[in-house]
Amino acid sequence: MADVRDILDIEPPTTVELTKESILGNDKKNRKKYEYKVPKRPEGMHREVFALLCKDNNDVPPLFPTDTGKGYKQARAKLGMRKVRPWKWTPFTNPARTDGAVFHHWRRVADAGKEYPFAKFNKKVPIPTYTNAEYVQHLVTNGWTRSETDHLFDLCKRFDLRFIIIKDRWDRTKFSDRSVEDLKERYYQVCAALTKAKSNVDKVFVFDAEHEKRRKEQLKKLFERTPDQVDEEQTLLSELRKIEQRKKERDRKTQDLQKLITAADNQADPRKSERKPKKSSNSSRNRPNKADSSYTIHFQALESAGIKFPDFKNSGVSLRSQRIKLPSSLGQKKMKGIEQMLIELHLVVCVTDLNPPPTEQICQQFNDLRSDIVLHYELRGALATCDYELQSLRHQYEALAPGKTLTIPPILLPKTETEIKADIIDVVGSPSMSIIH
Repeated sequence: MADVRDILDIEPPTTVELTKESILGNDKKNRKKYEYKVPKRPEGMHREVFALLCKDNNDVPPLFPTDTGKGYKQARAKLGMRKVRPWKWTPFTNPARTDGAVFHHWRRVADAGKEYPFAKFNKKVPIPTYTNAEYVQHLVTNGWTRSETDHLFDLCKRFDLRFIIIKDRWDRTKFSDRSVEDLKERYYQVCAALTKAKSNVDKVFVFDAEHEKRRKEQLKKLFERTPDQVDEEQTLLSELRKIEQRKKERDRKTQDLQKLITAADNQADPRKSERKPKKSSNSSRNRPNKADSSYTIHFQALESAGIKFPDFKNSGVSLRSQRIKLPSSLGQKKMKGIEQMLIELHLVVCVTDLNPPPTEQICQQFNDLRSDIVLHYELRGALATCDYELQSLRHQYEALAPGKTLTIPPILLPKTETEIKADIIDVVGSPSMSIIH
């Protein structure tokens, strides 16, 4: 209404305008400034567990048992009319000091006469002692005199076996300069000899000074490396990782090549491929045959090298032409290679003739032929890879040894087509078989 009066240029009424707040009253003051809202219990959480996490006063449970009733919060000081405990500026002495120095601090009157509270940290290492007879009988050694040994043990008692400080406080005017390792070795040598003499114990602690010296030298060399040496080390490590990866890849290719060679050897002898495993009798069922196991390994290598056609032995009707369909997992590159090889062998005239009449015999022989073509394709690729690695090794040898030439034996070089045809030998008695060497 105020906006309407401003637009129409009407003066406001002198009476008080009735509003909802003027009639019902404003109860904002009576509302609580902060309202506590209980969070919703998560789904799947038990009521007892949720009660431990969230209480009515929105306080978390204590981390350890308390008797204050306020969790881990610090209890407030209770001020009353009782008298405070009296304190007094008192002198004290530290038992760890032998000079009798007196210090002062504030202390409760009730604790007067008690031991200095920090005296419990005054722990000393027990240093063994020896007599003249024990030294003459067990501790005499070359390179150390009695006076040097006494001076060493005196410093060990004063500085609690801190051998760096002992090395710094060593009296070089009376005795020869000793390293930290020599001081440690002499100390533990004396301790081991006294332990064996007094308690007849065979197992004692022995300090290897030479090993400690080599360790410190290695750490010093490692610390004094220049940035160029650090970069060179990182480069060598990266090259080492690359060499290991190439070695693993070469081993994997070698295994694949061995599988291909095994498959080619098995296909060279049709009698092995036609051999079927015989059913074992009950007496030899639990005993594996070595010949059968070797045949199974070769047969698995043969199957992995060729094409694995789908098996339609399930129940239901299926077309025989589905048996000559190449699986999709073979890859487009191998499919194109099969098509090109069939055209080169004049088995088909064009690509459209790749589906022969699907008789039982044609399906089996056509699948075997294409499996052999894939095996030939893989063997040819493996041969090219080996020839490439052989030539690379020859070039590396010639680069490392200038003026020298690496002669590759003819047996390692790939054969030409004329040599391959000359190696085909017909086996007597088996006119339908030929072995390719």
